[in-house]
Amino acid sequence: MQPTMEEFDSEDSGVQDVGPQINGLAVQILETMSVLLVRVRQKLLEIAILICVILLVFWVALFLYGSFYYSFMPTASFITPVYFFYRTDCASPHHSMCSFPVANVSLLKNGQHQVMTYAQPYQITLQLEMPESPTNQELGMFLVKMTTYSKAGQIVDISARSAMLHYRSSLLQAMGTLVFSPILLTGASEQKQSVMVELYSEFKDDSYKPSVRAIIEIHSQHIQIYRAHLYIFAHFTGIRYLLYHFPLISALIGVMSNFTFLSLIIILSFLQFNLGIRRTREKAVMQQMENNEPDDPNDQSESQDEGKPPESFEAIECSSVEVEESIPDVEAEESEDDSRELPEDEYTRESGLGEMILRHRRLSEETFQSSQELTDTTDKTYYRVGVCSSC
Repeated sequence: MQPTMEEFDSEDSGVQDVGPQINGLAVQILETMSVLLVRVRQKLLEIAILICVILLVFWVALFLYGSFYYSFMPTASFITPVYFFYRTDCASPHHSMCSFPVANVSLLKNGQHQVMTYAQPYQITLQLEMPESPTNQELGMFLVKMTTYSKAGQIVDISARSAMLHYRSSLLQAMGTLVFSPILLTGASEQKQSVMVELYSEFKDDSYKPSVRAIIEIHSQHIQIYRAHLYIFAHFTGIRYLLYHFPLISALIGVMSNFTFLSLIIILSFLQFNLGIRRTREKAVMQQMENNEPDDPNDQSESQDEGKPPESFEAIECSSVEVEESIPDVEAEESEDDSRELPEDEYTRESGLGEMILRHRRLSEETFQSSQELTDTTDKTYYRVGVCSSC
């Protein structure tokens, strides 16, 4: 059977009914998607700002720890070569050195900064590399003297220590030479001894006369030396000991402490800022409420009456068209007397004017209802309700 026109009409009407629903659903989906995108964008922006703040606080904490470590930790070790000089203008031809070997050593790092910090104990040691020659073996004990000077040339401290080569018999020397002969022949090793002379075990620099240079003197004219080095080591105690011997753990604890302290300061500042904003808002609201509150209780009753809709509107409503005529009673009587005497053309004019007056009054009623300024009920005696002529 062929479908009738009514079926086609019903199908068309069904399609037409579904179309607006689909459009409304699509609009709702687009609105929800836009709201979700805005929220996701806000969340991403907040996360990015939070990450930037965390990185900034972390770098500030790291900078503070580095500054503290650089200013609090003195130089842990200082090594400098020692070059001896002596006089050779001897009167006797049998002596090659006419004076003791002497070395002038600077105690400044890079020629500007002081190596030793006052009130910090240091260990100062002189290392001498001496050949195992018969001359040095016959030398026996010798004296090493060190004198420190300030920038003004004043003597700060003097130290003297004795040293000598370790004894090795001729048989032990022969056996050592035989065993290490391949290394000795290639030049990878030498027949020498390293003599460590501890000049100071705990040297503390004077804050009023800081040491800037030292004079090292060896009291022997027959000593033979390959090379010499001066070692200055700091003996740390307390926090400096932990910072020097456990650098990674100390750095982790210091950076995390600074990070926690700075984060706490930022959080407290943020909370204080929000609390201040809330207080200002509450104060503004309270001031606005105080300004809006009337001083006279009669004003309050009038404001409450203004908020309520007038009861006279329900009595005025009618099924067709009902209006109020704001004409005093005396004027109404005069108008009735005059209307009896007027001819028909004047009556039609009056009717046209009446329609204009009715329109004007209808507009006045709408404005009156919107503003809700009907307060006095005593004026009802001066007005009478009239019905439109068309009713």
